[in-house]
Amino acid sequence: MRRTERCEAEPVADPEDEDRKPQSDEARSAFAPVGGVEQTTAPEEDHPSSEFTIPTGLRIPAAPEDKESSAFTTPHSYDGRQAVPAFTPPGGVPVVRLTKEAPWQDRMRTMLRTPVAERPAPEATQRHEDESGPAVPRVLDLTLRIGELLLAGGEGAEDVEAAMFAVTRAYGLDRCEPNVTFTLIAISHQPSLVDDPVTASRTVRRRGTDYTRLQAVFRLVDDISSEEVDVSPEEAYRRLAEIRRNRHPYPGWALTAAGGLLAGAASVLVGGGLVVFVAAAIGAMLGDRLAWLCAGRGLPEFYQFVVAAMPPAAMGVAISLLDLPEVRASAVITGGLFALIPGRALVAGVQDGLTGYYITAAARLLEVGYLIVGIVCGVLIVLYLGVQLDAGLNPETSIHSTDRPLIQILASMALSCAFAILLQQERSTVLLVTLNGGVAWVVFGALARAGDISPVAATAVAAGLVGLFGQLLSRYRFASALPFVTAAIGPLLPGSATYFGLLEIARNNLNPGLASLSKAAALALAIAIGVNLGGELSRLFLKGPRPQQAQGRRAAKRTRGF
Repeated sequence: MRRTERCEAEPVADPEDEDRKPQSDEARSAFAPVGGVEQTTAPEEDHPSSEFTIPTGLRIPAAPEDKESSAFTTPHSYDGRQAVPAFTPPGGVPVVRLTKEAPWQDRMRTMLRTPVAERPAPEATQRHEDESGPAVPRVLDLTLRIGELLLAGGEGAEDVEAAMFAVTRAYGLDRCEPNVTFTLIAISHQPSLVDDPVTASRTVRRRGTDYTRLQAVFRLVDDISSEEVDVSPEEAYRRLAEIRRNRHPYPGWALTAAGGLLAGAASVLVGGGLVVFVAAAIGAMLGDRLAWLCAGRGLPEFYQFVVAAMPPAAMGVAISLLDLPEVRASAVITGGLFALIPGRALVAGVQDGLTGYYITAAARLLEVGYLIVGIVCGVLIVLYLGVQLDAGLNPETSIHSTDRPLIQILASMALSCAFAILLQQERSTVLLVTLNGGVAWVVFGALARAGDISPVAATAVAAGLVGLFGQLLSRYRFASALPFVTAAIGPLLPGSATYFGLLEIARNNLNPGLASLSKAAALALAIAIGVNLGGELSRLFLKGPRPQQAQGRRAAKRTRGF
């Protein structure tokens, strides 16, 4: 039989017979309708469009229209009887109490260190004619401009974020998160949990040392966060423009003379006399003018420090070649180094690291490293030439080899006063800083000389008192703590240890040179840590916001590094 005929003879399957055949479990889904049961088709409008659609029969009360709410306010659909069981600590959840009498720095710093879910809703201190409040982009831009001036002036990252947080909360913006790095500041605002966040950023390209401008910005933030002063966004913009246009409080010749006074006072502080004072002052002023010339030509700051370090070192080499009796050339070079060591950036970098801003701290410390390398290059070039010319540059065995308490106290106060002028501080703060610097040197001398304590430990204690007094003075004046701290640590800077280390390296004695430079680094870290610790201890004496249950400020807790 042929294939075609066989195919034609095969019977055709009946569809009804196929339905009657039993099917295996793999042939149909577990959710297939059961045979013999009538299935009703739901109307098209009843089909749920989301898995979060409210089930039929569940009634949710409508939200009241006149009730103000925050992102962390209990939803109107919440029912305590149907709440999920949650664990509550025996002592309860700590509640932050914002003390009105406390400065805004402490209140906002407490808010920043509080978890987001536990922050209270903002209480706007600035009233607005429009019920909708100020324009969000305008407030965020104003906040960024204030943060830019503070960061460019050398303020720590935590204080910059606290100021930005104070501005946004004063104008009633909730759910704002500022973020500060070394060159970039940003802020994000989320209107509600269902709206898109608004984020703005600003880059800090220019940095300058003007503590008068810094104080003015702090006063503006204090007025904005105060209920007694009415500062609209337009008024705040006008005051910011005035702050930017204000001239420096001291002319250029006064800054140059202050640099010379600083170097001369530092040389007397380490054992120099009148001739050493004059030589150190002339060398520092020449270095300052050369650095200004390089800055006008557009050279980077690294090369400015290289050039500024050469004249004081050259002056010391020249005095050594002249072989004047009872004239210490090392004191001349040490005085010039006091005027160049970046103590302000060092303190800010270590402070950012201790408060948890590691990216900003790493960037600041890297900047300090570059500047110190520039100083090292400038001094080493001149010292190497002096060694080749057989200059009598012999390292002394002691940093402070003479005991002249009264003269050294006066020299330390003059050094702090000159440092304050170089930092462009307000004239009303110069006297307080001068006294603070004198107290720091008295404490250091009493511990290191009379008490025979390690110079590193004595420096840390003296710097701690500087930070303590600086914080108390800043709260008394409602201003930043930097103007009361930075200039006062001038007498404690490790100028002598740095010079002796560089001299040993120039004489090809690497081990003693590196040991002396390590001691200088230890002294610098002791200053920075002491200032920060003194500032933290000062808050023990201040009335600030505290959690209801716990005593003291909350901070991150770690165990064994993880």
